[in-house]
Amino acid sequence: MRILIAEDNAVLAEGLSRSLRAAGYAVDVVENGDAADAALTAQTFDLLILDVGLPRLSGLDVLKRLRTRNSTVPVLILTAADGVEQRVKGLDLGADDYMVKPFALTELEARARALTRRAAGGAQTVLKHGPLTLDQVGHVAYLNDQALDLSARELSLLEILLQRPGRLVSKEQLVDRLCSWGEEVSYNAIEVYVHRLRRKIEVSGIRIVTVRGLGYSLERLSDAVDASAIATG
Repeated sequence: MRILIAEDNAVLAEGLSRSLRAAGYAVDVVENGDAADAALTAQTFDLLILDVGLPRLSGLDVLKRLRTRNSTVPVLILTAADGVEQRVKGLDLGADDYMVKPFALTELEARARALTRRAAGGAQTVLKHGPLTLDQVGHVAYLNDQALDLSARELSLLEILLQRPGRLVSKEQLVDRLCSWGEEVSYNAIEVYVHRLRRKIEVSGIRIVTVRGLGYSLERLSDAVDASAIATG
């Protein structure tokens, strides 16, 4: 999951990004409205955490432009003002949730999880596919009820695939979803993560298949696949 934080308070932005990265998210940070608008125009994000009082372009103007482009990315607004009028205006412009500063990081993380789950197609906190289970709140994956020893990146990769079982996910999509700005992650590195994850789950009767030139798909061994189109190496 990839999150954009638009916050001009450097200390708060650093605290938020550190906390969310520790929770397994890829996080990018901008400090003004113009930069936020440019990033949202050029990149795809799973969640926008947006401060209302941004310089250059206000948070509400960023939100208005975002929704004018028909973007459906969830938006969690941060504000120092606890006024009903401003909250109503933000919600009417297309915000999905509101938090008033100061707030607890644990609550923000919970709201971020809820918003990204909803955007992914449901409010469930557990993803299942055959004997594979992923607890999105506890950040733990299970195979036949036994916890899997996965790195943070392997866990994020599994989450992306479990959200789209049987559907293709390209390497480009994986890089976009797994990596923050400035991270040098090559397609070869993505192949390494896929290979490591594949070895850990292949005994389950579920495998990650590689569709040449297209990407990866999480499939049950019993599912019909075109042997001429896939390679599992």
